[in-house]
Amino acid sequence: MTATQSNTKDNNKRLPGRPKKLIKKSNLLMVRMTPTERLFIENKSKAAGMKSSEWCRKAAKSAKVVPRFSTEEVGWFRDLSGLSNNLNQLTHLAHVNGLFSLALKCQALLVQIESLLTKISNHDR
Repeated sequence: MTATQSNTKDNNKRLPGRPKKLIKKSNLLMVRMTPTERLFIENKSKAAGMKSSEWCRKAAKSAKVVPRFSTEEVGWFRDLSGLSNNLNQLTHLAHVNGLFSLALKCQALLVQIESLLTKISNHDR
């Protein structure tokens, strides 16, 4: 037998064991959940005919993340906070100097607060 014939015989031999995977899943993510949440995920994965871990991976890939508040909404909340501080200061002055001296300022401030609250409540996500 020649050297080339022995090389082809070695290449045709099957390796023992399971074939190696191209992509290994070596990282682990541990998530705490309630028993109800776990049961919910297990039922969903069984209905889809897959393991819980596979279902979670697919769900995470297709999930759409919506920010809690937009930058515009954050600005509205900051303005509202500032207006509430002004209202507290005016209330304190009204107790000290009397209510009639600050009635117009309070009314103007309440109109601003009301307009901000309507913006926030009418804003669709």
